[in-house]
Amino acid sequence: MRRDQWDQTPPGRRALLRLAAGLGAAATVHLIAADPAATPAPAPGRAAPAPAAAAGPPSGRANRSSAYRLEPMTAHTPARVRPARPPVRTRPFEALPQLGRSMVLTFDDGPDPAYTPDILATLRTYGVHAMFFLCGEMADAHRDLVHAIADDGHVIGNHSWTHPLMTGLSRAGVRDEMGRTSDVIEEIVGDAPRWYRAPYGAWNRNAFELGAEMGMEPMAWTVDSLDWETPGTSTIVRRVKAGAAPGVVVLSHDAGGVRTQTVAALRRYLPWLLGEGYRITVPYRV
Repeated sequence: MRRDQWDQTPPGRRALLRLAAGLGAAATVHLIAADPAATPAPAPGRAAPAPAAAAGPPSGRANRSSAYRLEPMTAHTPARVRPARPPVRTRPFEALPQLGRSMVLTFDDGPDPAYTPDILATLRTYGVHAMFFLCGEMADAHRDLVHAIADDGHVIGNHSWTHPLMTGLSRAGVRDEMGRTSDVIEEIVGDAPRWYRAPYGAWNRNAFELGAEMGMEPMAWTVDSLDWETPGTSTIVRRVKAGAAPGVVVLSHDAGGVRTQTVAALRRYLPWLLGEGYRITVPYRV
């Protein structure tokens, strides 16, 4: 109100205007005290800030604590999404009973052009899948066989690069053996292995921890055919039949020595297992 207008205002109205102004100022002081985050009105030409939630209780009410508080949305921003990894185990899987009346056939040390193709042909004849734990140096040397294993739908696992005794290596050595093998398998077939097996079944903390770090599960076995001893085809067949049971994992080899007995034994015990009602399958992830 201009000064000349104020002077022309009757005294009674002047008193009412003074009272209203005083009440407005008192209300403003009360709101600022109740909400320390409140912001005064912006200067002309500036945008008004977003209103803040009142933190204090309404006037005249008891000051009660509340478990609920309004928080900025950034307080609940989800963490960056990472690929799921299996837990760090202290023992490898030795059997897979959750698969029901099924068995898993596994072959280590390959691929080898002298024996792997015959094993693949037998598995293909009966329409079953197996697991092949490959050594990195063998996979790198026989990439066409790695492709053949993958194309037939078998599961490819990591069996180190040079088949060393892992327990005798440093942590860096274990990482190199496992990492190089996963890298070359992924380079060949487009997917890194999800399972690994320690050479000689020699596990230690480094193998478990680094395997989990690389996104792999540890796989051992239930029945060892001991085919690497070349005990005779009939002996290998007898060992597999004797150990047959739901969830059993059978260990054989398609490289690392003369494996003609392994090839011949598979041709005999595989149809027998199927005839006994066993389903020959593979785990993709536990």
